[in-house]
Amino acid sequence: MTTFPRRAAFTLTAGAFLLSLAACSREAAPVDDTALANDVAGNAMAADDEMMAGNAAGGAAQSFTIADASGKSLGSVAVSEGAGGLTLTVTASGMPAGAHGLHLHEAGRCEGPKFESAGKHWNPANTQHGRDNPQGAHLGDLANLDIDASGAGTASLTVAGAAMASGTNPLADADGTSLVVHAKPDDYKTDPSGASGDRIACAVLAAPK
Repeated sequence: MTTFPRRAAFTLTAGAFLLSLAACSREAAPVDDTALANDVAGNAMAADDEMMAGNAAGGAAQSFTIADASGKSLGSVAVSEGAGGLTLTVTASGMPAGAHGLHLHEAGRCEGPKFESAGKHWNPANTQHGRDNPQGAHLGDLANLDIDASGAGTASLTVAGAAMASGTNPLADADGTSLVVHAKPDDYKTDPSGASGDRIACAVLAAPK
């Protein structure tokens, strides 16, 4: 009978133990493909729900064309809705250089040549015009739009307390709402329109119902 040294016997025993562990690992329960698929689907649905909630809070922007009396495009205005109101992002091109009064008007109509169809300033609270007027301002009173020498300009404007289609002060009311660009700057105090002159461009943000 062959006699192994004590150290060799220990080595063989340890090796057998490791082989046994490897075999147990190979015999582990197979992955449940159905459960894994359900987990992936659940994670995807959770991501979609989170994205939808974000869109509801921030509001997807809607873009509208700003045109002159001949129908020529002079830029666009993107309107997005958030918890505090509306954000209007104006991008203009081909306009006369200088500052121009910019207002929301009470009717969603942009009929040339003077855009009188847009009506008066959007004024649901029945106040006077101008942020510097103690009796103002209209909800539709916005900051002036600055146009550079190339005819281009941008502005980001907030209309607090307004909404697109539902809630308090929606643009999409019975008459609709338009955005009007004026020939001169708004002085922010003279009622009813800040001495801003003629209406030179217009965008329908919500048509009359």
